[in-house]
Amino acid sequence: MVMQDGGTVDVRPDADPGRAAPEHGGAYLATALSLALYSCVLVAWTLYGLAQGEGSVWDFLEGLFNPGASPATQILGPYEWAFSVGFLVIAGLALARRRVARSAALLTGCVLLAVSLREAVGLFDAAYRDQYRLDPLGGWVLATRGLGLVVALVVLFALFPATERRDGHRSAPGTAGPDGWRLRSSRICGVLFLLMSLARIGWTVFTVAAPEVDARRYLRGVVDGSLLGTLDLAAPGDFTTVGSVLVLLVLGVLAFRGRRDVRGALMMFAALELYMTVRTVVMLTVTDFFNRSFETPEGALSLATTAYALAAMTSVVVLTTTRGSTPYPGLRTEGVRAAAVGRGGGL
Repeated sequence: MVMQDGGTVDVRPDADPGRAAPEHGGAYLATALSLALYSCVLVAWTLYGLAQGEGSVWDFLEGLFNPGASPATQILGPYEWAFSVGFLVIAGLALARRRVARSAALLTGCVLLAVSLREAVGLFDAAYRDQYRLDPLGGWVLATRGLGLVVALVVLFALFPATERRDGHRSAPGTAGPDGWRLRSSRICGVLFLLMSLARIGWTVFTVAAPEVDARRYLRGVVDGSLLGTLDLAAPGDFTTVGSVLVLLVLGVLAFRGRRDVRGALMMFAALELYMTVRTVVMLTVTDFFNRSFETPEGALSLATTAYALAAMTSVVVLTTTRGSTPYPGLRTEGVRAAAVGRGGGL
């Protein structure tokens, strides 16, 4: 309490605005347990691959950032490694009932659902089903895919209804309050994501239009898990490319419109893209691509796109992890109103 001209101003903070409402505790707990379980399964596959492979642990650790460090084939790919860490982080945030976990978890749920649907389409192929039956690890791979579908459904059905009540006291547009800062940073993130999606669309069209690429086969590989003809938990490049374009577009539009509940998804996907971009930069460095990048227009554009991705995703991570603050967060308006009445007898 603070005395002010015969009245009192209650500057005690309200309940933590970053925490979800108590009635959503069950949904956040179910999400945390589901994502933690699936992350543990991915870690188990990673450890199994290390035990069966010829490379050492150091080769694997170096291969996390240098794609050419470990020649041995891994069961999982870099996207799965990044998601396994992301699942654990989101699970921890959900266990603490942090609201930022909701959009990040919904994004991962959509990704897992897309992977499961792609695998379901592939199972319509008889030869692909036979591989599951004949491969010694086929049952475990299928169980992992099934668990991914269950986790996706649990997360989506649990968190979609777990919306929070809107706060009626917001800063006016264009003001210097915390809501004004959030709106500006959200729109900046949206623009950065949309520009990145446009660049990736351009490169995808360039790749598909190449004479040596079968466009129909490329697009089929996005939705059909049987196209490669092998049981593989690592997502193929065509699926990750098209999927990242869609995520960048959707999140970019939502962020530009100022949706406050999309911050967690922006943070999570920007961190994932930043990790993949760092891997690309390391690969370009060790292969001496930087010295030869300007020999062709495609090389120069590729280098420019990589530089933009590095700067843009770093900016989004910084913006989404920085929160606007005020001297008295959660100022109680009733106390201010009482102080004003005490001074002048009315408002």
